Amino acid sequence: MSTLTYTNSDYTAREAARASPRKPFWRRTYDAIMRSQQRRAEREIAAYLRSHGGLLTDGMEREIMLRLEGRRRGTL
Repeated sequence: MSTLTYTNSDYTAREAARASPRKPFWRRTYDAIMRSQQRRAEREIAAYLRSHGGLLTDGMEREIMLRLEGRRRGTL
């Protein structure tokens, strides 16, 4: 004997979204700052790669990491 269960998946998704707790204000603020910093770093890396031929080599990767870590002055 088998048992079949039917659910309305759209209803379940709405209920799950409503039931999930909202993150605290400071956590949302921190997450927004981190996402902003990540986007900035990605833009700088893309600009660096464009200005240096676009092909990522080991030396360029080291240079990018040094600059992002702040060990070397200058912009990417």
